[in-house]
Amino acid sequence: MGEISKTESLQFDFPTIRVATDNFSDANKLGKGGFGFVYKGDLEFKNEISIVAKLQYRNLVKLRDFCFKGIERLLIYEFVPNGSLNQVRFDTTKRANLDWQMHYKIIVGIARGLLYLHEDSRHRIIHHDLKPGNILLDAEMNPKIADFGLAKLVLLNQTQSNTHRIAGT
Repeated sequence: MGEISKTESLQFDFPTIRVATDNFSDANKLGKGGFGFVYKGDLEFKNEISIVAKLQYRNLVKLRDFCFKGIERLLIYEFVPNGSLNQVRFDTTKRANLDWQMHYKIIVGIARGLLYLHEDSRHRIIHHDLKPGNILLDAEMNPKIADFGLAKLVLLNQTQSNTHRIAGT
């Protein structure tokens, strides 16, 4: 697969948009803009696949494959045996193994993952749902940022993004 230009990485094909907006139904019409009508669409699953497939970094969970079967949408990620940071925090046995050195390792790994998303990746990405449940821990307790369903690609020269609706938890 060749290098994807900035314009191509932000472009969906027409059939995908047609499905996402339920064939541009009136129920999904939000208003009218300078170029025509504005529609609400459901692209979260496609968004997650297109974003995660492009990302390769040690502190981001790796997407192995995906599957469409009828209405089912399945994402297949690498196996991360220690579960989420949230699970470790609330499990008394696992939490007992978290000393300051391990806390520091996890914090630095999360920060490295965010730095990659915001600065070092070919695609500047804002996660929009970073929380302990979306930080997975591998066998060596290395953190991996997961769940890019609400993530947003921004232009490479953008330093901030405005969200006009509540996103994440």
